[in-house]
Amino acid sequence: MPYCTVADMISRYGQQDMILLSWREGAADGEINQPVIEQAIADATAEINGYIGGRYELPLSLVPDVLVRHCCDIARYLMSGDRTPETVQKRYDSVISYLVKVGKGDLSLGLSQGNPTEPSETIAMIQADGQVFNRKNSKGFI
Repeated sequence: MPYCTVADMISRYGQQDMILLSWREGAADGEINQPVIEQAIADATAEINGYIGGRYELPLSLVPDVLVRHCCDIARYLMSGDRTPETVQKRYDSVISYLVKVGKGDLSLGLSQGNPTEPSETIAMIQADGQVFNRKNSKGFI
C-alpha cells in the first residue's frame, strides 16, 4: 500500500509542478502523466519500508500523516532526477535522517499497539552431555 497518492502530490506541490515533473517525451503537453507519479510514489514507499521495516510490521495498518508528507517529498525528489533543486534535496536529506532515526528507535511514528515490533521472548539455551575431559578420566595427563 503506497503511503501517498497522486492527489496528495498535487495538493502539496501544485498541478503545474506535477505536470512539469511527470512530463516524458511522447506524453501530452499540459497534462499530468499519472503513471510516472505513481511509479515515483511506489519507489518512495519502498524506500521508506527499507528504513522502517525492521522496527514496524509491514504493511502498516494505518499510515501516519508524517509518512504521507515524507513519501511525497521522496517521490518529488525521485521525479526531479538530475535537475533537483537545492530545497528539494534538503527536504529529501531531512526525510532520510528522520527515517534513519525511526529505524534505530530514536523516534517513533506514533502508531498504537500492535505495530511496533517488540523484542522476542525466545531464549537461547545450551545443553551439554557432561564433561569430556576431567582429572578423573584423563589418567594423569591433566
